[in-house]
Amino acid sequence: AFLRSQANVPAYSHGDLQLIENLFSLMDRVALVTGGSRGIGKMIAQGFVESGAKTYISARKTDACDATAEELTALGHAPCISLPQDISTVAGAKMLAEEIYTREGKLDILVNNAGAAWAADFDEFPEAGWDKVMNLNVKSPFFLTQALHAALKKGASADKPAKVINICSIDGIKLNPLETYSYHASKSSLLYLTKRMAARLVQDNIVVTAIAPGPFASEMNRAARDMEDAVASRTPMRRIGRDEDMAGTAIFLASKAGDYVCGDSIAVDGGIAYASLSQGPS
Repeated sequence: AFLRSQANVPAYSHGDLQLIENLFSLMDRVALVTGGSRGIGKMIAQGFVESGAKTYISARKTDACDATAEELTALGHAPCISLPQDISTVAGAKMLAEEIYTREGKLDILVNNAGAAWAADFDEFPEAGWDKVMNLNVKSPFFLTQALHAALKKGASADKPAKVINICSIDGIKLNPLETYSYHASKSSLLYLTKRMAARLVQDNIVVTAIAPGPFASEMNRAARDMEDAVASRTPMRRIGRDEDMAGTAIFLASKAGDYVCGDSIAVDGGIAYASLSQGPS
């Protein structure tokens, strides 16, 4: 298409557009997004719904989960179903998985997005802040994926693999100034866990990847939400992330377009992790 456009030929034919639509379509697929009632999880869930996927969302708070599911269903593209559940324990993860088995029997896309953060001075950092973050950010993605392994494998094939997308953070790639010890450790762990899970699950036609978000306005990232201009000024692209930035990356990985990406992570951060110059002495 690019070469044709350089020769003053129309860039895209109907066939080209059909190919692009097929590459990024999620029609007839079933997805589960944890932490899907708000923030990055909601951005991804909305992108999936608008791309045609029947999308289940899970969150700890029932009212918020129900309200988001109703809002996204009202868009008219595909249903969004609320499955409230606390998955901070293995028992909770298994209960959520059982709901999927009861309702669907198979699952095409799993997004492990639910997460927590904790900041405290080094000398005062509590065990509770360590355990809460590590359990939800590292333990839960592993055991939920394990519990849904059979559902993911059931509908997967070499030509149409199932997808697991772990939502990490650029804080797993580089440091931020906050003393978020367990958060840094958990997100770095999840990036590497993604690789190890990918190596095993690819044998079952399940492709595992990760997204490492930067500054997106959310309850988790209140700085980006409440001090947008200040955060944007420290970002190479001079803005914070938009809903479509996150949705587009997740759709790429979840759709046929991303079938050959396996074990890798994509930083969606406006260049903070990989396109920032050192701030060391000149």
